Amino acid sequence: MRKSRFTEAQIIGVIKEQEAGMPTTEVCRRHGLTPSTFYKL
Repeated sequence: MRKSRFTEAQIIGVIKEQEAGMPTTEVCRRHGLTPSTFYKL
């Protein structure tokens, strides 16, 4: 299995930002993700 580019803490932080009301596209832009990658997290 391939090692993740992000740590568990980073993934949790990204998800919490989105849950706090920030648009998904903005979260993805800030962290250098594509929306499809975000939804795989």
